[in-house]
Amino acid sequence: MVPTPVLIGHRGARGLFPENTREGFAATAALGVDGIELDVAVTADGVPVVCHDPALNPALARGPDGAWIASSGPRIRDLTAAGLAAFDVGRLRPGSNLAAMFPDQVPIDGARIPRLDAALTLPGPAFLVELKTFPDHPDWTVPAAEMAEAALAAADRAGATDRITWQSFDWRGPRHLRRIRPGLRLAWLTRAATIAASGLWWDGPRPEDFAGSVPRLVAAENGGAASGATWAPEHVDLTAAAIAEAHALGLTVMAWTVNRPADMARLIGWGIDGLITDRPDLARLVMARR
Repeated sequence: MVPTPVLIGHRGARGLFPENTREGFAATAALGVDGIELDVAVTADGVPVVCHDPALNPALARGPDGAWIASSGPRIRDLTAAGLAAFDVGRLRPGSNLAAMFPDQVPIDGARIPRLDAALTLPGPAFLVELKTFPDHPDWTVPAAEMAEAALAAADRAGATDRITWQSFDWRGPRHLRRIRPGLRLAWLTRAATIAASGLWWDGPRPEDFAGSVPRLVAAENGGAASGATWAPEHVDLTAAAIAEAHALGLTVMAWTVNRPADMARLIGWGIDGLITDRPDLARLVMARR
C-alpha cells in the first residue's frame, strides 16, 4: 500500500488565501494541513519577516493610502519593520498575473507582512521555513549567515524551533544553522537552474562528483547514507527512480509546488513523502480517492 504523504501548504495556501500572512496561515491550519511553508526576509532594522519576494510585489502590496504600488517596490532589506507594516497584502491586484493564477483566492483586507516570530506562534502545524537569499544577487538581501541567525533567534523567541524544518536553495544558510546548532531539521531545495549552477547555489558540491545523482549529493551533504535529511526538489524534476534512490539513501522527499491533481496522484503513486502545494484542498481530494 502506498503511504499517504504529509501535506504542506505553500506560503500558507496561496491558491486560497493571501500568501505569507498570519490570517492566511490560520485559515490554512483550519484545513488540517500537516505543515505550512513560509519564506523569510530581513528588514533594514534586522527584523526577520515573512515574505517571498526580495522587494514589495505590485501584484500584492497596497500603500497606506490604499493604492496599489506602481511597480516593484523597495527591497525588504531597505525598509524598517514598522515601514513594512504600513502595506496591505490581503488581496491580489485585479488583472495581475497572480490574480489570473489564483482566481479562487479569498481576500483578507488588512493583512500585513508579519514578523517571523509572530507567525511562528500559530498553534498546530509544523513549519517549513525557507531562507530567501540569492547568491547570484547578493545585494538583494542580508547575507545568508545573518539571515539564518536572525531567523533562528525568532524561532527561539516563538518557542517554535522544534516544529521547524529549515530549507533554502542557497545551501549556505542551512549549513550555517548546522554549524551553530547541530541537530536542527534541514531540507535541501533544488531546481534545474540551481543544479546547473550548483557551484554558486550550493557553494561547492557538484552532481558530476556523484555520477550526476542529486540524491547522492544531498545524502553526502548530510553525512552519507541514512542521513535522515530532506531533499526538496521541484516536482517536474522527479522520477519514480529518483524517489526510490533517495529513499534507499535514507532521504525524505518533499516535492514543490504541486498544484495539478494529476501531478499529485502520480507523485503519490511513486511514493513521495510530502506534497508542498498552493491547493491543499485539492490534494486532500486526491488522497481521499486513493
